[in-house]
Amino acid sequence: MKNLSYSFIIPVYNRPDEVDELLQSLTQQKVATDFEVVVVEDGSTEDAAKVVEKYRNKLNIKYLDKLNTGAGLSRNFGMQNASGNYFIILDSDVILSSTYLQAVDTALQQNYTDAFGGPDAAHESFSALQKAINFSMTSFLTTGGLRGGKKQLSKYQPRSFNMGLSKKAFRKTGGFSKREIGEDIDLSQRLWQEGFDSQYIDEAVVYHKRRSTLGAFFKQVYKFGKERPKLNQEFSGSAKLTYWFPTWFIIGLFFSFLLLFIPCLLPFILYKIYFICIFILAGLKYKSLWVGIFATITTLIQFFGYGLGFLRSQIFKT
Repeated sequence: MKNLSYSFIIPVYNRPDEVDELLQSLTQQKVATDFEVVVVEDGSTEDAAKVVEKYRNKLNIKYLDKLNTGAGLSRNFGMQNASGNYFIILDSDVILSSTYLQAVDTALQQNYTDAFGGPDAAHESFSALQKAINFSMTSFLTTGGLRGGKKQLSKYQPRSFNMGLSKKAFRKTGGFSKREIGEDIDLSQRLWQEGFDSQYIDEAVVYHKRRSTLGAFFKQVYKFGKERPKLNQEFSGSAKLTYWFPTWFIIGLFFSFLLLFIPCLLPFILYKIYFICIFILAGLKYKSLWVGIFATITTLIQFFGYGLGFLRSQIFKT
């Protein structure tokens, strides 16, 4: 049995309310082992100091304040100042289930790896739009089905909103790079280059709020798409045809409208069936008509934003 001591690493930038919810969920963890919480304030103008103070007697918590450098380097700073030998990295906009750490510890004791990732879901308290965005980002009908999340995957690229990293692996790789987007994928590639294994822990669920407006969601997925070709170029052999799927999807949608003037209805009908499926599945999953409606919009935004960013980066190499 591995002697693991855990440190949660939470970078935060102007989100004290979200940190409050996350810390509250950490007080409810059903585990016998002690754990440490390291909150790293990344040069916020609206800091979480008062929020952290509320949990001094409930959690073994450490609050670090630093100049703004971005989430990746803030995570590194937190790991450098943590006392555990295994780091669990979370975004400030997540909430943990009460069995999260228990699931992580059980999985690592049974099959130890120096890195892990887990799924994200929408909490029942989230808004209809947040649930729709989560559906678009995680469903097997969208690009969520392309990014992994299956137990049978031989390798899984952990995402930084829900990621584990051993102290040994952190020291060997140096942790996250300076890049703003795709820093978790960058780290996963370097972990594998150094011979470290990763795994997907299906039971290690976080409830992820993600973006709360359609505009912010578009900007996020656009940046994701724009960064992917750069990662493919930096790490040879990492490129996959599936990364082109959102671009092909949007181009196909455009031509399906043009073909209506011929008229050729079949492509348009197929797209219509697809979005109806999105509407039905999202609505049934969350038992909400509004989530179903929003999910058709957020899925279109997801494909358009990612596909446009990916295509632009491929063409202009910027």
